[in-house]
Amino acid sequence: MAIHHVPKTISDYIALAVVKAMRVPADLFFAKRYGHRAVVLETVAAVPGMVGGTLQHLRSLRTMQDDRGKIKTLLDEAENERMHLMTFIEIAKPTWLERMIVLIVQGLMYNLYFFLYLITPKTCHRIVGYLEEEAIVSYTEYLAEIGSGSIKNIPAPHIAIEYWRLPVGASLHDLVIAIRGDEVRHRDVNHAYADRMT
Repeated sequence: MAIHHVPKTISDYIALAVVKAMRVPADLFFAKRYGHRAVVLETVAAVPGMVGGTLQHLRSLRTMQDDRGKIKTLLDEAENERMHLMTFIEIAKPTWLERMIVLIVQGLMYNLYFFLYLITPKTCHRIVGYLEEEAIVSYTEYLAEIGSGSIKNIPAPHIAIEYWRLPVGASLHDLVIAIRGDEVRHRDVNHAYADRMT
């Protein structure tokens, strides 16, 4: 399922190193608590699309050139990641500590990503591509834990059934498959954007 983009440039290696460094604290803090991990990580994942969409919007206004759908794609990605978060809040019921972590991590991520995007949007899209690769790995591990019975295959929340148009009676397993599919699309889009930038 997870297709890894092999780094080719210094920018790619930096992006991959940043993502691998970000994974370490998540693994240490959350271990196999995938629902809680998703709450915090989806908060981070919703930032790049909003930042990129905003800055691409301003660029389009400044240059008076059509963006060829990039703004909408990035804003749709941000909204999709937000829906991942809204869904996992229903499942994991984040603690006050996790809510505080969300505030801190989101503030850091937004500002760092904003300034980095001003300097090198290519690296930013590559970072997101690699983040999505890691998300695919995490959701695949989540599915394995559900499949083994280590995590109960509870009914999918109503918000998820409506958003992904899942069948009535859909389960957590069905939901995670749908979300992992979203992450695959985000991975492919962001790696493609990075590939097209010089």
